Amino acid sequence: MEINLVAESIKFMVLGMLIVLIFLLLLVEVMKWQAKLINKYFPQKAPTTPTPNISQDEESKRVAAIIAAVAEFRKNQKKQG
Repeated sequence: MEINLVAESIKFMVLGMLIVLIFLLLLVEVMKWQAKLINKYFPQKAPTTPTPNISQDEESKRVAAIIAAVAEFRKNQKKQG
């Protein structure tokens, strides 16, 4: 009685790959079902952020302040380094 080790190893390899494939497919389906269940009972609400009414003049002042701060920072960095 001779056992062909190559054929046996191929059988086990195919069996293992099929088990992993079935497990992964089952995992994907369970995750889809879980997502549907969560979305049904805990729906995600859209964030409500009020848009600020900033005039063009206020926006210009903000930009000018940022530019001045960056210029001052760079000037201080040159003095230290």
